[in-house]
Amino acid sequence: MNELTPPPSDGAAANETGESLPHNLEAEQQLLGAILTNNEVYDRVAAILRPGHFYDPVHARIFEIAVARIQKNALASPVTLKAFMEGDEGLEQLGGPAYLVRLAGAAISAYAARDYAQMIHDLSVRRDLIALGREITERAARVEVESEPKDQIVNAEQRLYQLAEQGVAERGFQSFLKAVTDAVNVANAAYQRDGGLAGMATGLEDLDAKLGGLHPSDLLILAGRPSMGKTSLATNIAFNIAGAHRHGTRPDGTEGTVNGGVVGFFSLEMSAEQLAARILSEAAEVPSEQIRRGDMTEAEFRRFVEAAKALENCPLYIDDTPALPVNQIAARARRLKRTHGLDVLMVDYLQLVRAASAKDSRVNEVSEITQGLKAIAKELDIPVVALSQLSRQVENRDDKRPQLSDLRESGSIEQDADVVMFVFREEYYREREKPGDHDLDAMAKWQEIMEQVHGKAEVIIGKQRHGPIGSVELAFEGRFTRFSNLARPWQQGAGGGF
Repeated sequence: MNELTPPPSDGAAANETGESLPHNLEAEQQLLGAILTNNEVYDRVAAILRPGHFYDPVHARIFEIAVARIQKNALASPVTLKAFMEGDEGLEQLGGPAYLVRLAGAAISAYAARDYAQMIHDLSVRRDLIALGREITERAARVEVESEPKDQIVNAEQRLYQLAEQGVAERGFQSFLKAVTDAVNVANAAYQRDGGLAGMATGLEDLDAKLGGLHPSDLLILAGRPSMGKTSLATNIAFNIAGAHRHGTRPDGTEGTVNGGVVGFFSLEMSAEQLAARILSEAAEVPSEQIRRGDMTEAEFRRFVEAAKALENCPLYIDDTPALPVNQIAARARRLKRTHGLDVLMVDYLQLVRAASAKDSRVNEVSEITQGLKAIAKELDIPVVALSQLSRQVENRDDKRPQLSDLRESGSIEQDADVVMFVFREEYYREREKPGDHDLDAMAKWQEIMEQVHGKAEVIIGKQRHGPIGSVELAFEGRFTRFSNLARPWQQGAGGGF
């Protein structure tokens, strides 16, 4: 093999402190030689390599010009590149156009090209980490009014995550065989759960049967009018998932969540204490208003304390920072996944999330928010459940069951969501239709209707990409803000119930 030991050019030898940065000039030379000898080698490395990944600036320019020609279906060889690099000072220091010929002479075999490309990419990431570390140090050392430490931390986390994700998102095309294999693995996982679910169980059997569980990378919208129980249903599902969490060895041999999951809950409306009180009310079966007032019997208080102890190690993490921008939600979700794991994310509620940048209309802001939440779901490979308000037009109809058109700023929400669900409690509306005591016939009819709808709720699935739409009936206990499986008439005698 020809000798190729070019001196560092354009200041690439070391950084300003004099320390040598990680690099491998020989790998760069041999990969470039392979591309100049056989342009088809570029197709094997295109997904992971860019000019900026090369340590030597001359090598970066050679790669950039070669790629530009290859992408135009033109030949990239030492002869064709010579014309484009005439007068290049860096190349002149290495011996001029003769250096391109020596590169081609040092070419590796095509099959090893991807390994060399991966090495060049990894060394580039290491250099970026060193540069980022130095930048963080310098910014922290400068005490400036407009540069708050917490903002620096968020910025550093975003930069680190971007580095970690380089080359991961650019998966490109995959063969149908791989896609089929992945689909079979999902079906097998569901089959291993005794014919259960492909996704994560919510703990509400009829809802799970309709949805097949919560699926990774899905954005689910849970919408409803005020007092329908959106937050209650979200906390119930979060509590069920976190309470069932088990860590162990998965069927593929990796370590991780084998049942339930780690839950992240962004509560933009209620404080963490209020949310915890709701969950404790459900677990201890003590009405939430009594918990707020401290008005409990000794037995109730004992149940309350025991429930609190049982929930101490529950992997449910609450962030109650108000008015968070969607990019902050993404950054905090990544941090939670990195530090504690994250299997499902809840956002209560969508209209309180801010767009990352100011937009000319609220519709465009909501579009950015829903797209951002969908991106989080795909990036972290988790289901994201976002709560949403409904417009007042529901109240103007005789049948107050919500529809997709009732979603506020419905276009973007309906478009980006994989599943749209509505919470509906007829009991709430019927209570407000109570006739006067003097009208005995109307009162009897009203009481009969109230008996039929009392303690019942509907979750209406208005959209589902992967399955059927329709309604699911649940039981609702208002005193404990708890949704549960509805006992059927034929189950009553067999001990079925809440």
